Amino acid sequence: MADVAVLSKRGSDRIVIDDDWPGYSVDLFSHPAHYSGDLDSVIVPHGVIMDRTERLARNIMDDLGDHDIVVLCVLKGGYQFCADLVDKIKALSRNSSRTIPMRVHFIRLKSYMNDQSTEDLHIVGAEDLTFLAGKNVLIVEAIVGTGKTMKTLLKHVEGFRPKMIKVAGLLVKRLPHNTACLPDYIGFEIPNRFVVGYALDYNEYFRDLNHICVISENAKMKYKI
Repeated sequence: MADVAVLSKRGSDRIVIDDDWPGYSVDLFSHPAHYSGDLDSVIVPHGVIMDRTERLARNIMDDLGDHDIVVLCVLKGGYQFCADLVDKIKALSRNSSRTIPMRVHFIRLKSYMNDQSTEDLHIVGAEDLTFLAGKNVLIVEAIVGTGKTMKTLLKHVEGFRPKMIKVAGLLVKRLPHNTACLPDYIGFEIPNRFVVGYALDYNEYFRDLNHICVISENAKMKYKI
């Protein structure tokens, strides 16, 4: 049986956004007019996301360069982060003596109803991951909250006996009980607010925002199901 290395300790390399940070005024940035009045603030502008993603790609390159990896992109919220992260890694590979041969596989998780995480986790596309046996796996997720979803996913992936598992998460919510399953590569540590944009949604709305924003209470009622 192959050894499985899962690093889930709290990392030190991240950008921390304080609880009292009010964010930027939405009016300072371009955003779709159909979301007028639906956003409280911009918490991470798109340009900052891209710069941070490039840094994460470099960290991954330093750690995993010359190792074949299978990227598991967690849909739907993780597709934009994953696409940009993979592009940054490919750009580094083109301009370096070290390269990372990559395969990308997509899985889908759903555990939210409106703005609340539920105990009912659905994993789609992960029924047969036997091709992960003996492989180096990089799970790419947009946001980690309580860590319960990530813990369940890691346990599921471990069952297919990969050689190594690493996790890249763009956002980690600062919660009292999410220290057990934090990503190895973290973009931003954010307050416990419900955020949308950059492919993160609220009932399938707001994926078309470039920036990561705090949704307004009025919008939660407007788009509630």
